[in-house]
Amino acid sequence: MFGNTKAFSGFSVGDLAAAKAFYGDTLGIKVSEENGLLTLHIAGDRDILVYPKDDHQPATYTVLNFPVPDIEQAVDELTRRGVRFERYEHLKTDEKGIFRGGGPLIAWFTDPAGNVLSVIQQ
Repeated sequence: MFGNTKAFSGFSVGDLAAAKAFYGDTLGIKVSEENGLLTLHIAGDRDILVYPKDDHQPATYTVLNFPVPDIEQAVDELTRRGVRFERYEHLKTDEKGIFRGGGPLIAWFTDPAGNVLSVIQQ
């Protein structure tokens, strides 16, 4: 039934203007706004819907992962742009916030609404 449908994902934020600035300016993603909703136009032609929600609660999981060829470079650039990387008690990260404890190298950060995002080395 949905085999030929272009599906998309979405998540909520508490402040659409802050989300638009973060995703567009800080992360450099093409963002459009229509009917009170944001669309993130990411590579691979997979749009993501970002919608306002008055009682927004951040997800307790990673909502969006950004594959990068060089995590060190990505973390350094995002840090320069004001992004703060998360530290979790159960996952030991290095001084930059990169988890190197098995599997791909990954570093988590949040958007202004508290939604968890990551950069993950390919």
